[in-house]
Amino acid sequence: MALSIEMNFAFRTEEVIDVLLQFEAAMIPEQTLRDYHTLIPPHEHFARIPAQDGIGDRLWIRAQGRVEAGYRARVQVDRMLSELSQLERMDLHDLPGETVPYLFDSRYCPADRFQTFVHDEFGTLSGGGQIVAMRDWIARKFTYTPGSSTATTTALDSFTERRGICRDYAHMMVTFARAAGIPARFVSCYAPDVTPQDFHAVAEVFLADETTPGGGAWHLVDATGMAEPGEIVKIGIGRDAADVSFMTSFGMTEFLEKTVSVVRE
Repeated sequence: MALSIEMNFAFRTEEVIDVLLQFEAAMIPEQTLRDYHTLIPPHEHFARIPAQDGIGDRLWIRAQGRVEAGYRARVQVDRMLSELSQLERMDLHDLPGETVPYLFDSRYCPADRFQTFVHDEFGTLSGGGQIVAMRDWIARKFTYTPGSSTATTTALDSFTERRGICRDYAHMMVTFARAAGIPARFVSCYAPDVTPQDFHAVAEVFLADETTPGGGAWHLVDATGMAEPGEIVKIGIGRDAADVSFMTSFGMTEFLEKTVSVVRE
């Protein structure tokens, strides 16, 4: 699947501050960047650093005044897909070390608080079948409501209110999976059918790899139902949204505008 991506945003800051950006499609084996260009005007400081787990890059800039950023890319997605419901859960003691941090609570995903609920609601299932049941539960129980959550909304808040945006759906999915002892992480991404079009967020869970005995692999899960795994372009991954915000400012800023376009070629 080939996708064409175009993104622009602008913000303003009165004082000189440091800003950390992450909006470029990651250069990873499952997606090939055939043509790409990042537009950021010259600044006092600019640095490119590896993002979480080496998936994608973050950009440091030292900014003042009006700042504009743009990104264009053509991406070929060649992701191996599996039937999620057929995948087995890995025993905890067999998990690779790099997956272990994704079993723990994080800022927006208090998984420990949901262990009893997950056991009662999904405890008769396991592995991919359990993940599918969690995804479908969120899809049924939640209402996608733009503007209904804020930067402080946690999965516990979303569970109570039963509404949110993609970020909240992903946090809920990650939280449920971790509560069941399945490593889960937050994925920021681009996808073509997101409505309204914007940056998107999905979950990714670690389950047994049907092609490698004793091994495991990450599998994308979108409880909003807006993005198919074969059409998702990853930007970055993290424990939750705090790790992969497209813009983190270390000082006061005024966000001005943003446009995102993702179309199939």
